[in-house]
Amino acid sequence: MLNLSGMTPKDVIRRCAENNVQFIDLRFMDFPGLWQHTSFPVSELSEESFEQGFGFDGSSIRGWQAINESDMLLIPVASTAKLDPFLPHPTITMICDVRDPITKREYSRDPRSIARKCVEYVKRTKLADAVCFGPELEFFVFDSVWYDQGTNYAKYHVESAEGVWTRGQESPENKGHKIRLKEGYFPCPPIDTLHSIRSEMVSVLMELGIPVEAHHHEVATGGQCEIDMRYQDLITMADNVMMYKYVVKNVAHRHGKTATFMPKPLYQDNGSGMHVHFSLWKAGKPLFAGNRYAGLSELALFAIGGILKHARALCALCNPTTNSYKRLIPGYEAPVNLVYSSRNRSAAIRIPMYSERPQSKRLEFRCPDSSCNPYLAFSAVTMAALDGIKHRIDPGEPLDKNIYELSPEEYERIVATPGSLEEALDALAEDHEFLLEGGVFTSDVIHYWIKYKRENEVDALRTRPHPFEFCMYYDI
Repeated sequence: MLNLSGMTPKDVIRRCAENNVQFIDLRFMDFPGLWQHTSFPVSELSEESFEQGFGFDGSSIRGWQAINESDMLLIPVASTAKLDPFLPHPTITMICDVRDPITKREYSRDPRSIARKCVEYVKRTKLADAVCFGPELEFFVFDSVWYDQGTNYAKYHVESAEGVWTRGQESPENKGHKIRLKEGYFPCPPIDTLHSIRSEMVSVLMELGIPVEAHHHEVATGGQCEIDMRYQDLITMADNVMMYKYVVKNVAHRHGKTATFMPKPLYQDNGSGMHVHFSLWKAGKPLFAGNRYAGLSELALFAIGGILKHARALCALCNPTTNSYKRLIPGYEAPVNLVYSSRNRSAAIRIPMYSERPQSKRLEFRCPDSSCNPYLAFSAVTMAALDGIKHRIDPGEPLDKNIYELSPEEYERIVATPGSLEEALDALAEDHEFLLEGGVFTSDVIHYWIKYKRENEVDALRTRPHPFEFCMYYDI
């Protein structure tokens, strides 16, 4: 079995011996949201390691310590132990918490520690004792990709045998089963060329102890996919999202393909989102089920009010790349309208109506995408919902009409998502007090997130010529 979840430190050491494990691989999250890792011979692991940790240089990690305070500790979390399904030498991976080696306190910029503080804060409020998330991650699997940027050039190219752009290729390999723009939802093989690869991804995830509900091709041409995990508590699900990405990328790689969670790699077709299903529970009972609109409770409506109120600021954490805002545009099923509805998929918040069971009652926040750091995104959504509940924020009337049939006057009253990462960061700078409640996020984290994103992403893109600018302006 690949799944060793629920292990104690003593259990992990015993399983290492039973499985002839040679290495332990310690995984942790950098500030923007990529997994990092370092490996040790299994002989370096002892029960004390789970308290004393392993030292590393925090100054070399994006968005972390200054060079004069670089020493940090990785504390393995035994319950996250899994046998890695891809590494050739038997290896147990463990997700780690990050601590200061002197104070032994959790590092404030460690995303996992922020998620843990969020869960603890929820319990302290006594509003709920469990926060559950069920994200729907979308991604693309391409046959090949190349890209580069220099002083005098910029280029990228992605390729997929499914892509509509390949239907005119005069080649014996071209069998003609291509997916037209926006027509990739649920086709059968041979049009869906990735069914078996997705099944393999699901198989690996389930062997790792990550429950999966379904997989299918998504709307876009050229290899867009979705695999849906069963909902879990906030921290477990954030851990699972990172393992999900690892599995998807590595299964694609061993089939000679490449997977990306970039939100909008293709022009003129749908981008990849991460619709987030969210619910609060107390004493094993769902708190969002009731007799109000769409079977919701009053508490759930207040949660919607909080998320909608803070949605533009949330986008800075839930849609954290410049590319995210090439997905969040009208006309591509993107939820750009900050309203709620029971069925309208262009609304930022949807209430799924698949089941009348109270346990299934949840909110679906549709704005986020898979480029986000799940620990930060899930925590921020939770804090916004709690703020709505605490201040009894009225979400207003639902919008169950077709948005494209609204009058100009009606449409102008709808608030939209930010049009760019810069705009989202401005919103976060103005609206982040709700994130500081209970010490979940700190002012340092918010300040540095905005600073890092502006300097390393917004300005980096803003100062470069775009290839399409040559198409528009070269003959001026």
